[in-house]
Amino acid sequence: MNIEKELYFDILWPDSDNRINENNINNNSLVCKMVYQKCSILFTGDIEEIAEKAILDQYKDTDILKSMILKVAHHGSKSSSIAEFLNAVKPKIALIGVGEKNTFGHPNREVLERLKRRWK
Repeated sequence: MNIEKELYFDILWPDSDNRINENNINNNSLVCKMVYQKCSILFTGDIEEIAEKAILDQYKDTDILKSMILKVAHHGSKSSSIAEFLNAVKPKIALIGVGEKNTFGHPNREVLERLKRRWK
């Protein structure tokens, strides 16, 4: 979807032919990539590992997921941000939307470690 000459969104997920029944509200969250000139942001909603794997499978052998900035899925919960997904996105910056002292314990320590390994 083009917004302006150098600003557009690619809607990557959900795929109406491959809806996920497991935790369907999260795993069928809208995933889109915004591109503005040379900057790109991947917005991942609340998808979990099962959706990340489905998206990886759908876009294998392409660079469509590669993005400068990643909005980390599901507030950095342990059910998201698998290493393979992070490797495909290759973000330079990762943003996690989370409230301080939230009752869910987000972001998960393992997710933070996976993200740190991306920049070592």
